Amino acid sequence: MSASLTHVVVFLHSGDYDRVHQGLSIAAATVASGRRVEVYLFWWALERFLDDALDEPDFMGRDDVTDRFEARGMPTLRALLAHLDDSGLFTLAGCTGSLGALGAEARADASGIPLWLGWSAILQRTAGVTDRFYL
Repeated sequence: MSASLTHVVVFLHSGDYDRVHQGLSIAAATVASGRRVEVYLFWWALERFLDDALDEPDFMGRDDVTDRFEARGMPTLRALLAHLDDSGLFTLAGCTGSLGALGAEARADASGIPLWLGWSAILQRTAGVTDRFYL
């Protein structure tokens, strides 16, 4: 089986909590099945990570969803990340272009994002991957 059939890529652009949660949930399901996953952060998703806004669900204007989310003990973004990190099958990367557009270069080292890449490198790493998700 080729690497592209076992590898999953998630591109996170939106910083909305539900979209980031969905992306990390896809990644968690991927590692649970023994497959490698790479999550790439762009723009507002990257900003959420740079701001360390990973603990409190914030579903804008949907307190009912927030209450249900918490009552059911659904994992926070930070909890999903911890699970992914523990798997040994997960790579988290930030886009250097988005980092520059946000003017956040000074926060990159403290962000906890271990890998920083531009689009050329991202395209090389993800070439041939058929399982891609864009959120």
